[in-house]
Parts: sequence; C-alpha cells; structure tokens
Amino acid sequence: MSLADATAEDHEALIQFLYLAPVGLVQTRLDGEIGMINPISAQLLMPLAPFGDLSNLFGALQGVAPDLRARVDAYPAPRGVICDGLRIQVSAGVPGRSDPQMLALTLVKLDSNRLMAVLSDITEQVRRERLARQNEAWLNAILTGVSDYALVSLDRDGRIDDWNDSIGRVTGFSREQVIGASYALFYPPGSMTPERVADRLAEADENGWSLDDGWRLKADGSRFWCSAMLAVLPESAGSTDRPAPADDAGYCLVLRDITDKRVKAEEHRRAISCDHLTGVANRRTFFELAELEFARWTRAPRPLSLLYVDIDHFKAVNDARGHAVGDAVLRDVALTLGTLFREVDVVARIGGEEFAVLLPSTGLEGAVTAADALRAAVAARSTMAEGGPVQVTLSVGVATMAPDVTGVDALLRRADEALYAAKRAGRNRVECWAT
Repeated sequence: MSLADATAEDHEALIQFLYLAPVGLVQTRLDGEIGMINPISAQLLMPLAPFGDLSNLFGALQGVAPDLRARVDAYPAPRGVICDGLRIQVSAGVPGRSDPQMLALTLVKLDSNRLMAVLSDITEQVRRERLARQNEAWLNAILTGVSDYALVSLDRDGRIDDWNDSIGRVTGFSREQVIGASYALFYPPGSMTPERVADRLAEADENGWSLDDGWRLKADGSRFWCSAMLAVLPESAGSTDRPAPADDAGYCLVLRDITDKRVKAEEHRRAISCDHLTGVANRRTFFELAELEFARWTRAPRPLSLLYVDIDHFKAVNDARGHAVGDAVLRDVALTLGTLFREVDVVARIGGEEFAVLLPSTGLEGAVTAADALRAAVAARSTMAEGGPVQVTLSVGVATMAPDVTGVDALLRRADEALYAAKRAGRNRVECWAT
C-alpha cells in the first residue's frame, strides 16, 4: 500500500468516526467557521442557530453561549483545552412537564488555526446532579468548619427568639439587638426582602433545610463571608399549618464565618456562574435562579418582574469598530447594570448583546422605573475605546408575572415581545408587555 493510499484510508476512517461518534463533534477554524460537523452536532445546533445557519459555531451558539468567542480569544496557549464540559442552558423547561434542556461543550484548540468542539445533551444528568448536590451540601455543612459558628434559634416567623454566646462571638450583636428581630438582620441591605425571608423558611419546611453562602453583616457594619444553614427543628417539622406558641422555636440558623475561604469560593462561583466577558451572571445561572423564583411565586404569589435588555445597533458597532470595541461596550453596559440593581436582583447576559434582569418583589411600576433609570444611565455615558469614545443606547422590554404565565420561558417571551415593541417604536425606550 502506498503512502497516499494509507493517508486516504486514514482520512476516510477519521470521517467515518466523526459521523458515527455518539456525541456531537465539530471542527472549526479559530474564528468559528465550521469545516466538519457530524449529524448529532447538527441536530443539537440547528434549533439554536439563527435562521438555521450552521456555517459558524460561535454564530450558532451566540444566543445561548455569547462569551464563547471571548473565551477563545483569551486563550493564550498554542494548543489545549479552552473549556471542558461548559454547561449551556438552552431552555428553562416547564415545571411539572419538562426539565430545562442543558448542553455540555468541550472546546479544544488543536493548533493556531483549528478548534474541535464536543457537544452533548446532559439534561437528564443535570437533573440527577441537582438532587445529589442537596445531599452533598448538607454533609459539607455538618462536617466542615464546625468550630466557629453561631447557632441562632428562630420562631415560626423567622424571628430570633433565643440568645447564646456564639451569636456575640461571630456577629458581635447583643441580646437586646437580636431578640425579636428577623434573621434578615444578618443580611446586607438589598440582599433580602420580606418575601425572601418567608421563602427560605418555606424551603426549609419542604426540604428539612436551606443552605446559602454570601456576605453577612456584623453589628459594627462590617461584612463577613458566611455559609448559612436554616434547618427545621424536629419537634416543629410539619407544623406549618398549626399556630405555634411564642416560645416554641421552629428553626435553627447556623452561621459559619468562612471569610478565609472566600477567595477560593468566589473564584469557583465566577468560573461556573458568570459570563466570561462581562462578569455578570451567565445564561445558565439566570435560568437556575429564575426557576427558583418561579417556584417561589407558584407557592406564594408576589410581585416578580423581568427586564429584557438589548443594545441598540450593536452589530453596527462591531462591524465599524471591531469585536474588541464591541466587547468593551458589553463590559461597560454590564458594569452599569451591576451598579444600578440590588443584590437580590439577578443580572445576567443571556445572548450576544442581550441582558436580562430578574426583579423579585417588584411590580410593574417599580420595574418600569428601574428600566428607565438603566436606559438613561447608559444613554448618558460613553465607552472609552481605541479609536475614540462609543455611545450606545438600550431598548428594554418589561414583563410581570401573572397567573397565566406557565414558566420562565413564557415570562421571557413576554419581555422579548415588549423589547421588540421598543425597537419598532424607535429604540432607546422602555416598553411593557401588553395582550
């Protein structure tokens, strides 16, 4: 057999493997231009690609993984793994009917000109992992760092009803300051609402416990990074429908100061939860938190609104000034978003130039006010970039939860319709969803 024949056979074997592999495989140029794609990849990408265009991987995934091009541009090595098992949220699903669809993407830089992408549908795997994470979090809370904690006893309404020395040791609060106060006392301003206080109690009732990490307040106003576990006391389990005596504690709240682990925890959180380019929450994190808020609204309806934000004429900026300037604009808009909204709000980049803001405990009037403040703030500033400043405007669509909204996707569609109404009306404006 000649060398040419051997090379031809090897090439044929590679093509056969590519098309018969049990996962999606895509080979592209460094700019995302697709050279080879197998049927599974086409099946996964076709519903996501604008107008069914599968000529460019970055373009096909722009709506669900907008930071992919930035990840490639930021990868300095001549070859290697750019991302391994990156989770891409495709849809939110419908509670009780379908799980959120999730894809996993591994992207490898083969050389200075080529990339290889591996795609797979991990929807079922994510569902199983969600259950496993609950057990893992519970065990971790019990087995690690138990020497430096505050144990707080709460009544059935989440008010602190007992005192012990550990509260003073960890938080600096005195008995007089905490007795009778809501456990929200330990949270910084903007990170807790009355509805959220009740939500965590309800989640503890449902699961036996509720766990979250984040900043907490000490009596002197300083912050510490805390792992907080809210657990139902055994004698109160299942007692949500009966009136409890004033001195009958219903929950215990365990606060652990893990400030020394904050940097590592924040790095891990940012790696899996934040958009690589802008630093705000990524699409997957947005849908996870939005699903949680939808479940809370289903259990106890309260105001909940969504802003769908789009940068006007962003393609023209990219075409005229290049992707580097476009990226600077995206980062600047994200910075403005991050400074205007509360800690309890969810700010995320969910598409190429599209952002979403979920506003718990906020009705239509408050959402419109917030949206217009954002619009005005962006319109009033310029992004300093190579070649001179760039000024952009925003169009914003606003939608509010209602009994006929079936899930996060449905609420997002309403906000999207309002956004396009703002576009049609001339841009640089806010519009609300209307029937």
